[in-house]
Amino acid sequence: MSHINLITEIPGPKSRVMLERRKNALPAGLAKSTEVVVEKAEGGIIWDADGNQLLDFAGGIGMINVGHRPDTVVNAMKAQLDKYIHTCSLVTTYEPYIELAELLNSLTPGSFAKKTLLCNTGTEAVENAVMLAKYYTKRPGVICFEGAYHGRSLLTLSLTSKYGLFKKGFGSFASDIYRLPAPNLYRVPAGMTEEGYLNYIINNLDHALIAQVDPEAVAAIIIEPVLGEGGFIPMPAPFLKKIREICDKYGIVMIADEIQSGSGRTGKLFAIEHSGVVPDVITAAKSMGAGMPVSAVVGKAEIMDCTHLGGVGGTYSGSPVSAVAAIEALKILSSPEFLARATHVGELINTTMTAWKEKYPKIGDVRGLGAMQLIEFVKDRDSKEPDMQTAMDVLKDAVKHGIILIRAGLYSNCIRLLPPIVMTDEQLLEGLQVLEDAIARAH
Repeated sequence: MSHINLITEIPGPKSRVMLERRKNALPAGLAKSTEVVVEKAEGGIIWDADGNQLLDFAGGIGMINVGHRPDTVVNAMKAQLDKYIHTCSLVTTYEPYIELAELLNSLTPGSFAKKTLLCNTGTEAVENAVMLAKYYTKRPGVICFEGAYHGRSLLTLSLTSKYGLFKKGFGSFASDIYRLPAPNLYRVPAGMTEEGYLNYIINNLDHALIAQVDPEAVAAIIIEPVLGEGGFIPMPAPFLKKIREICDKYGIVMIADEIQSGSGRTGKLFAIEHSGVVPDVITAAKSMGAGMPVSAVVGKAEIMDCTHLGGVGGTYSGSPVSAVAAIEALKILSSPEFLARATHVGELINTTMTAWKEKYPKIGDVRGLGAMQLIEFVKDRDSKEPDMQTAMDVLKDAVKHGIILIRAGLYSNCIRLLPPIVMTDEQLLEGLQVLEDAIARAH
């Protein structure tokens, strides 16, 4: 049975009307990966304004791990709407905020006492995590890494890499930020072994604390355990362990940005759990809310308690409607059955796409962790020169044939796959066939 059903071209006539309205009403800088206009969504399927049925392999950039509109989440939100919508956590106290915080405190790695601050977006979570680290340590500096994406506020955009797409024209940026290389084992320099390259990158951390910044001036080191926008590059355990050692030695706060890599996507609730490293603070968002705007900073109680009264908070932060959605989503995301399913989905995708490398020379690499998988396109496998055009051609072709996709990578030459984990094997294989057909036509 086909789960893709195309009635018109994409975009169809009704969608084109909506896209014209978008162009006239929304800023030109607000990009869109596809020309799909959504009418309805359920599970892993999206119906567009013209009645076309597509498979969602983007998941709202990793927001929909539990699928579109799971019953328990929708029912919890409906029940909350019948009680109250918002009274502000800065003014009143309500149980959904507390219950979600208690749940996150119990689910995040680390046996120490924890507390949770709720926010609205991933950007806000990162911003608050860094602010707390600065307040706690009384230091100004933050170390981040090449390929990172941490948000679009002044501070988080300063932390973000990929200059041309996100940062061009928006400077100047926040000060006391130090960006270091992150290991990318696909792009090991010529003449070096993987082990030698990784050791060089690890040793560079110590070098930077002499050449770039005094460790006594560093408040935090922030890292994505799997680079998201940077190209689904898992950070090797030795690299993460070295960061942990440095943080312990110098009293630096280690922040794991799990906004895209968390929420069960990699087969663990948080990707850093694969390494055995326990950060001081974790930021979570995206799929934690099952599509609702909610994020969290979860960390050691002494760090979270460090500010003066009134030092943290926001008018909409901890919305009770978003909080109940996140509570129900986390019950699913943290279950052994869901995490096992994520592992299976990742293996299915990776095995299928790895087989394509034998057939299509422009596929330079297939990588990821769990169900966070990606294809990198290159013009030549020896030079590994990024091929942005093929990635774009494949994406547009695949969307026209019924699957929703997005790109990634420092050079935007990759296609990332973030399908809802609840997709069936049949749906996944059907979507992967559409993607392979598009790759074949691009070759």
